[in-house]
Amino acid sequence: MIRRRHDLIIAAMALVNDRCICLRKVEYSETSQVLVLFGRSRGLVRAIAKGAHRTTRSGASKFGGGIDLLDVGEAVFTDRVEKDLAILTEWKLREGHLELRRSLRAIHLAFYAAELVGLLIEEHDPHAELFDRMEQTLLDLASPRAEQAFLAFELDLLRESGYLPELSRCVGCNGRSATGGSVAFSASQGGVLCRSCEGAFPDRLTLDSRLLGILQHILNLPRTNGAAQRLPSLTRHQTDPLNRMLADHVEYTLGRRLRVAPCVLPQRVSPAIR
Repeated sequence: MIRRRHDLIIAAMALVNDRCICLRKVEYSETSQVLVLFGRSRGLVRAIAKGAHRTTRSGASKFGGGIDLLDVGEAVFTDRVEKDLAILTEWKLREGHLELRRSLRAIHLAFYAAELVGLLIEEHDPHAELFDRMEQTLLDLASPRAEQAFLAFELDLLRESGYLPELSRCVGCNGRSATGGSVAFSASQGGVLCRSCEGAFPDRLTLDSRLLGILQHILNLPRTNGAAQRLPSLTRHQTDPLNRMLADHVEYTLGRRLRVAPCVLPQRVSPAIR
């Protein structure tokens, strides 16, 4: 009787269909999950999947026995913005990323991408193009293109969310940053520093100016359907310092540590949060 009443309540609510990526999951009980979904048309959605692990006597489950991190699926959920949690009523798995899960580096980068999206994108704020970029990036992370694919997506996410630091002009004097040798970056100031200004900021991180040029190059590449074309081939020797710099910037701006960053990035030289 109680189950029937619950089904009638759900049926009376407005339901939304959306293609979603699972960014985070918490096992709520033996049978249910609380999920953070990134929807193509709805943005971030926090939902409860009641009975996610429950199966019928025939072994069937409307959620396929549970939803895993990074799964891509067609979701149906209640559309009630005023509620803390939507109710997920259906989930059809479209991509489980089996190839991605065979590489530790690839899966760490994917988890890191999911964490950044969950922190930088607002709930119920759709970013269809960014969703498409993330869906493609998850596929690219299972390929030899992993390093450049992640860095390009990270830059797209920072630009789309309004968190992209200043990478072309000195944030101290608004002059041009250095083009040869080394360049300094300040997380507290949100951008690069020229040689005249860098001494005033003790939190500065020094890196090769050629690496800064890689970021500027990627940001200026021609695009097709929002995706940068002709990405350069990169190695961790090039991407690690850049990802570290951008992580310091995000951590300082948000005032919190990134959980997955230690699995992906080299050891921090100087703390971004004070």
